[in-house]
Amino acid sequence: MHAENLKPRDAAEVELAIQWALANGKTLELVGGGSKRTIGRAAQWDATLDLSALCGVTLYEPAELVLSAKAGTSLAEIEALAAAHAQQLAFEPMDYGPLLGTAASAGTIGGALAANLSGPRRIKAGAARDHFLGVSAVSGRGETFKSGGRVVKNVTGYDLCKLLAGSWGTLAAMTDVTVKTLPRAETEETILVLNLSEAAAGRLMAAAMGSFADASAAAHLPAAAAGRIAEIASARVPVTAFRLEGVAPSIAHRKGVLEKLVAPLGTSGTLAETSSRAFWRAVRDVAPFAAAGPAGTRHVWRLSTAPASGAEVGGTLAAKAGAEIMYDWAGGLVWAALPAAHDAGANLVRATIAAAGGHATLIRAPAAVRASVAVFTPEPAALAALTKRVRESFDPQGVLNAGRMWAGV
Repeated sequence: MHAENLKPRDAAEVELAIQWALANGKTLELVGGGSKRTIGRAAQWDATLDLSALCGVTLYEPAELVLSAKAGTSLAEIEALAAAHAQQLAFEPMDYGPLLGTAASAGTIGGALAANLSGPRRIKAGAARDHFLGVSAVSGRGETFKSGGRVVKNVTGYDLCKLLAGSWGTLAAMTDVTVKTLPRAETEETILVLNLSEAAAGRLMAAAMGSFADASAAAHLPAAAAGRIAEIASARVPVTAFRLEGVAPSIAHRKGVLEKLVAPLGTSGTLAETSSRAFWRAVRDVAPFAAAGPAGTRHVWRLSTAPASGAEVGGTLAAKAGAEIMYDWAGGLVWAALPAAHDAGANLVRATIAAAGGHATLIRAPAAVRASVAVFTPEPAALAALTKRVRESFDPQGVLNAGRMWAGV
């Protein structure tokens, strides 16, 4: 149990809360909407720093493609505001709620950046860090600092935004952030190819991504996973999907390019705009492995590798551990749902991803498993030493999210 719940109302109170923890030798768990609270090691903290009251969009200039908000602002609010101006967060941040069994749409912009979230468009638009322009935050020293600004080309000082993205709240508590928005595609269509093996799907996705089809997403769902997404469930076979976004004439032209690639492989189909959007939301949020569904008790790993290695990684885990698999990012992102085990299959997962080159994160498992297994990929000695130095420069007393990523860090 956490001894206290601190809920600052503004950036000045965040600074005071961290200074209090520092003065009293306390550790703080950082929380926004709580949608990713169970990702990471099951560490113990003295108090919770709840940043959810720091909410509201503070600046939005659609013509300049820039939006600033307090860190606890919900992603849903930001996405709705951008959509009203025919814009979007191009990094397409996933919603971890359904996968982790918490409320949907609870994520915040600060949490999305701290976890460096991205969705299926990652292969085209990059991850959260690539859209993170500026930040105001409080370090573990209890000091407020700012980095970046409101323009894309900002060269003053160090790019601390890139450092904070993916740091999971272990360096600083973000209070205000600035991100870039981009125009939302006028329409979209998804091309489906049915019944390919994982290896064949991998080859097709590589060919498609190297072609003029300019797909903004490519995914492969083996039959079990495909059967749990409403838009494609009736196929009852593995489904390989490509999303084409833009204006209708452009999509029609690029669809022709893709259909030439697909023609020798047999059956294909299409999803029109509404179905296409729903389908990619399901892929983005790993809906087939949702906590409330058939795979709800399985331990879920997120593995990132070179797209060419994805099918081999997934195939190994399916054959050796009975894992259910789905592939995003043209094969570069492998989601694996393993039968529940005391170690979540960690040794096999780590050995498999090490052989392929890449990293693996244990996303869903009970606290007891996350306390005994490395949740994030253990770093080589030199990199671990650098991580420790960076951590100590921001938070020398280990006040913020201590032990969440790695023991003792």
